[in-house]
Amino acid sequence: MLPCKCCRGRSNKFGICCHLFPCAVAVDSDGEPVSVSWSGDTRRNIIVWMDHRAVKQAERINSSNSPVLQYCGGAVFPEMEPPKLLWVKDNLKESWSMAFRWMDLSDWLSYKATGDDTRSLCSTVCKWTYLGHAHMHQASEEDSRDMEACGWDDQFWEEIGLGDLVDGHHAKIGRSVAFPGHALGCGLTPDSAKELGLLAGTPVGTSMIDAHAGGVGVMESKAGSDPESKETDVEAICRRMVLVCGTSTCHMAVSHTKLFIPGVWGPFWSGMVPEYWLTEGGQSATGALLDYVIENHVASPHLVKSAASRRISIFELLNEILETMRHELGSPFLAALTNDTHVLPDFHGNRSPIADPKSKGMLCGLTLDTSEKQLALLYLATVQAIAYGTRHIVEHCNAHGHKVDTLLACGGLAKNPLYIQEHADIIGYPIILPRENESVLLGAAILGAVASKKYTTIRHAMKALNAAGQVVYPSQDPKVKNYHNAKYHIFRGLYEQQLEHRSIMAKALA
Repeated sequence: MLPCKCCRGRSNKFGICCHLFPCAVAVDSDGEPVSVSWSGDTRRNIIVWMDHRAVKQAERINSSNSPVLQYCGGAVFPEMEPPKLLWVKDNLKESWSMAFRWMDLSDWLSYKATGDDTRSLCSTVCKWTYLGHAHMHQASEEDSRDMEACGWDDQFWEEIGLGDLVDGHHAKIGRSVAFPGHALGCGLTPDSAKELGLLAGTPVGTSMIDAHAGGVGVMESKAGSDPESKETDVEAICRRMVLVCGTSTCHMAVSHTKLFIPGVWGPFWSGMVPEYWLTEGGQSATGALLDYVIENHVASPHLVKSAASRRISIFELLNEILETMRHELGSPFLAALTNDTHVLPDFHGNRSPIADPKSKGMLCGLTLDTSEKQLALLYLATVQAIAYGTRHIVEHCNAHGHKVDTLLACGGLAKNPLYIQEHADIIGYPIILPRENESVLLGAAILGAVASKKYTTIRHAMKALNAAGQVVYPSQDPKVKNYHNAKYHIFRGLYEQQLEHRSIMAKALA
């Protein structure tokens, strides 16, 4: 994946910033890959974010009751880096001994580009349990510089069995950190510049995780009629939540003060917007879940061919089928088609707010029907289930101190009008869509612009470059609201049923 380029004024220079999903990368002392796979294949030196191999390691870490855990919603999740590293140490001892550096993928790319091993506050704070607030009274974004990594909790690493990562002033996991967008080293090295076709010395910004870059790319978007658009409303950003909707969905909200929310990651100081506290909810499989539901249905191949012949996406075709069904069945509104189909979307665990990686997906309402219409209903019920999960996250965050009243959505799923309308109806809040469809790329460009001194801070760049497109409002029909309230009640009950089933079977096997 290439870095994002952001023009610096009218010159031929660029600021560059990496934006990649969070993954644990292992390299040796020569910068060569170290395998993190049972196969021993050194090409497999990255543990992707959604890899849940480290569930048991996460449970062991959580049993430590370290104070660090309160900044992860009370518990680490298998998608974070400490349990993944512990898994490697437990299972691949040769690889563990060979690893000279452990890095997040975005930090690794910045390092390859510049030779500067400084880590991003975004990746270290949000995925490595680094306590970014250790720098609160040391530096501000405008005084950006490489900072000695004083936010590692050495006792935490010792307690969980990874004390060797403390050695050498944390050389393997990061001796220095910086705000996202901070210009690294001397810019592009000659070798990297040649590979990218750019100039040596081109500024390179400290990296950011892809979802967080999406938040930076959209969070200051103001609709023209939005009362929050007034410049005097400095708190508007703290009443918003960004839904970065792709393979998974990340739910980003910021606050001036730290808010401890059980089951929701954070509070992360400067994890996204520098000098703000970040709350990061999430659903581990959303786009991936819709793909799974569609691709594994017997009607899928025919639908794929039909969509391709018309040069539309399968989602557009399914949306059309649902509209046709609504008219044929005389349904009062489209959402009512799923009145007897209910889904719990935890096919890859529940990241927030239950924080249960062992939670499983559930489906109530199957028949022997294998038609395209049945697939369309299953697709709609799954979209609704994802939206109910987001409603659960929003309600949980607001119950613990947030005051979210507006949503912003970006990512691939945000381009699906049915997906966004169902979210608006189910949550009851307006959803602002960005003018720029690729908000993650815009967020990365903002970081590059800050690195190249086009803007002094990320917040200044966000205010200048974020822009709203369409605003999707929730239905005002009370029947729609009542319908979703009823389905939401069933949705919440599905997990409780699952817990009861677990208990019954555990007793049977005891």
